[in-house]
Amino acid sequence: MKAIVQDSYGPADVLHLRDIDQPAMNDQEVLVQVRAAGVDPGVWIFMTGRPYLARLAAGPRRPRVPVRGRDLAGVVVAVGARVTRFRPGDEVFGTCPRGSYAEFASAPEPRLARKPANLSFAQAAAAPVSGMTALRAVRDSGAVRPGQRVLVIGASGGVGSHAVQIAKAYGATVTAVCAPARAAFVLGLGADDILDYTSEEVDSRGPIHDVVIDTGGDRPLSLLRRALTPHGTLALVGGTYTKGPVLSGYDRQMVRAPLLSLFVGQRLRSVSAVERTRDLSELGNLIESGALTPAVDRTYPLAQAADAIRHLRHGHPAGKIVVTV
Repeated sequence: MKAIVQDSYGPADVLHLRDIDQPAMNDQEVLVQVRAAGVDPGVWIFMTGRPYLARLAAGPRRPRVPVRGRDLAGVVVAVGARVTRFRPGDEVFGTCPRGSYAEFASAPEPRLARKPANLSFAQAAAAPVSGMTALRAVRDSGAVRPGQRVLVIGASGGVGSHAVQIAKAYGATVTAVCAPARAAFVLGLGADDILDYTSEEVDSRGPIHDVVIDTGGDRPLSLLRRALTPHGTLALVGGTYTKGPVLSGYDRQMVRAPLLSLFVGQRLRSVSAVERTRDLSELGNLIESGALTPAVDRTYPLAQAADAIRHLRHGHPAGKIVVTV
């Protein structure tokens, strides 16, 4: 089968389209013919091996998993002997730990759910990683309740575009932080108001937000806290690409926010990177109800996966980028 493979860490130039063996499948896994796969910051991190802390999971000198990509949508072609929820021909979406930028991918049964019928494969592939992250930011870390005021920083990105819609589904009033060129896009997602970061900072309106969801990763905690009510909650999603090779912007989540939370009235929370069956199922329910529609910025064919990752890094996409197979 054809797949996007890398032998070493580095920029998108390390990615190559190659013929490799079809992935093996154990008794609890599902073999999926991939139709589409999402592009997210995690792909960039494991491609470059930066911040270096990521190499503890990915491999110290080269990637243990050579095929890139994590979330996918496709059609089941075979199931393991202990799989009970799927059979060949089922359309599914979810995540794959051994790479989804390929014609076929194997995934543990709990990492998959039936593809919502109202989505294309490209839309479904845009949902799992970013959608589950946004769900945890809104529901778990942010504990958003009806009537609260929520500020979403990076509202036009992959996680942010999901977070705006999920926060609205949870009954919040949402202010979306974005550039003027993305205002119509985020208002179309359901945002109630726009904060243009090119003309005002996120704390310019005072401490009025019950929850701040920061997907940008480049603002100091002191600034973000000034946008929160005295007992509000800050949900931190991800870090920057450029601030240091070891921790990058993630030191806010891993070091500073947990320590500061011990001494202030505000709750400063990190959004955990956990993929769970119940989160994927809840995401599917929100999609099927019409409360959430994954936004696709553009698609790239498999052979151009490197260009897709470059666009993620430099193109400021509106919603998610998707690789089609």
